[in-house]
Amino acid sequence: MIHTIIFDFGGVIVTINHQEALKRFKALGLPDAEKWLDPYTQSGIFGKLEQGEISAEDFRRELSKLCNRELTYDECKYAWLGYREEVPKRNLDVLKKLREEGYRLVLLSNTNPYMMSWAESKDFDGAGNSIHDYFDATYLSFQLGVMKPDELFFRKVLMAEQVPPGECLFLDDGPRNVASASQIGIRTFLTDNGADWTKDIYDYLK
Repeated sequence: MIHTIIFDFGGVIVTINHQEALKRFKALGLPDAEKWLDPYTQSGIFGKLEQGEISAEDFRRELSKLCNRELTYDECKYAWLGYREEVPKRNLDVLKKLREEGYRLVLLSNTNPYMMSWAESKDFDGAGNSIHDYFDATYLSFQLGVMKPDELFFRKVLMAEQVPPGECLFLDDGPRNVASASQIGIRTFLTDNGADWTKDIYDYLK
């Protein structure tokens, strides 16, 4: 029986816009943004930021070098938030419902301090609530030092939650991430970026 539901952030809770993020980073002065940015896993300084190898300030300095001009924190944050297209209310409503039904909700995400400075603020849902108002626990790549699809990320979450993999359901829009979770016994639900999973999830919870 499923007791814990693990959610990806971008693509599942929040609809992402990869092209808008590319556009914003190019506007900062990074013409080859595609080289660094991927819808699921980043590389270079972007990957180092999301894996916790460098800080937000380190990233700002390194990106400034790549763009050949001094960038501000807010400019970097604005570019990262290009990924944020929408936070569908239907998703938030079902998160509330699932918690009321007794499920433990966990967020597991490849993300970074810039994105989370928004998600953890009262601006997250437009109603004065942060991401923490919808989840019982959050596990973030830049804090744990590991990124999906590395199965170590999932093992760290299972250990922290003290829950068997067979009692967890994991929702993600990345096929490699879902495959990795499946390999260690977690039940999975592959959805598409921005798709409405709010009704289908109950088929997986039966």
